Amino acid sequence: MSECVEPMVGKILAGWRYDISGLAPEMRGDYESHFANCEHCRSRQKIHRIIDISLIALASASGAAFLLAFAAVRYFEPRHAFWLELAALSGFALSALIWLIVAVATPAPTVMVDVAKLGARHVHDRLPAEIGQRLPEEIRVKLTGS
Repeated sequence: MSECVEPMVGKILAGWRYDISGLAPEMRGDYESHFANCEHCRSRQKIHRIIDISLIALASASGAAFLLAFAAVRYFEPRHAFWLELAALSGFALSALIWLIVAVATPAPTVMVDVAKLGARHVHDRLPAEIGQRLPEEIRVKLTGS
């Protein structure tokens, strides 16, 4: 594994779990340049984002499975339906709580919004000019940045 090019900045970024999304743009410059120059920190940031997004996806899939179990119990009406429904709803509530904790405690939602904006900008750039001009001005400014 490679070493950090500036260990002091790397330790600061590691303390923030490699998240600089909450910083003001004028304060981000040094950290962004560090990410541009440091493969070690860039790879650590990427690993953390993969873990964060995977946790959100896993909690979402788990919640969907518990809702499906609840629907199956309601449909088939087994003998102990009340307890099975209670277990399915408890599992859904726990999955929702875990999803909420991960969404609040990590920058994953910000990263996903940035990826969505990048995708929208890519689509906007490929639109024919006459269709792109028909978009409202505030949307065009958000997509193009100018």
